[in-house]
Amino acid sequence: MPPPARPEPNTAAQLANRLQQAGYTKRDIARIIDRDPSLVSQFYTKNKGAAFVTALHEVLTAVETGGITDLPELAAIAARHTKRRTTASGTRARVRSKAVLITPTGSGTGRVGAQAIASGSARLRPLIAEAARRGLRLAFTVRLAKTSYIHPAGSRTDSPGIRRDVIQRADHTEERSYGSAATGGFDADDFARRVNAAGGDVTQAVHQWLLETGRIHPDAHILHLEIRTWRPH
Repeated sequence: MPPPARPEPNTAAQLANRLQQAGYTKRDIARIIDRDPSLVSQFYTKNKGAAFVTALHEVLTAVETGGITDLPELAAIAARHTKRRTTASGTRARVRSKAVLITPTGSGTGRVGAQAIASGSARLRPLIAEAARRGLRLAFTVRLAKTSYIHPAGSRTDSPGIRRDVIQRADHTEERSYGSAATGGFDADDFARRVNAAGGDVTQAVHQWLLETGRIHPDAHILHLEIRTWRPH
């Protein structure tokens, strides 16, 4: 017997597909709607996403018709059409933030965009501090203008051993990753000391590391930042 036909993806998944065809990843889409990437995956696996259809449609229109490519600008468009859940008393429901959540296995992720970066990425500091307390390893991904990097895209000198491809954007920016489980990553305790030395400014600590190691120009400006942690084997 032939295998059963797969159900058609729901509207949220279809819109997410079109955004991916336009060059955005599921992680980007999650940033745009201010939710965790796992929720975007559930558009496909658990038929979720109905609450984000209007926002995704408006974002897609902005991309395809308006030529808007900047993630913060797209996020601002989406925010006008998304609402957080409220409690019975009418207050905004609390949402678990991966910026401060580390699982028992040591896995944790925190990411910030332009607005948080401008204020030092403060919400990433607890993640780094907790990773240091547990003796974890960490890695990070940054997004900068292409001209801010010293080494060309994909250079092994820039990020040796990283299999993840450099992500190039239509707005002439690039995402590059530094550290991984395969290469051992960085000592979270050492990184926490760097953050403390920078007065708690995570953005500055990351920028200083990139500068010290000869990867970026002094006037480089970090646009997005993600921190990942894991327990060393």
